[in-house]
Amino acid sequence: MKINITIKPNSTKGPLVEPQADGSVLVYLREIAADGKANEALIKLLAKHFNAPKTHITIVRGHTSRHKVVEISSI
Repeated sequence: MKINITIKPNSTKGPLVEPQADGSVLVYLREIAADGKANEALIKLLAKHFNAPKTHITIVRGHTSRHKVVEISSI
């Protein structure tokens, strides 16, 4: 399953996952978008939200962007 995700790094609202009406997901993260910290936090948060192992979650596109495509292979 592939999901379009928009992240908001360095947010005081996070960590929070908000599904959107169009099927995408808006994710608020407290980590900053530097040195891959936000990507690591995103994978950890999505694993918890979707009840899937972290190894089953892969960022397919957008490693350095706020707009990402993530694939979850266990759902």
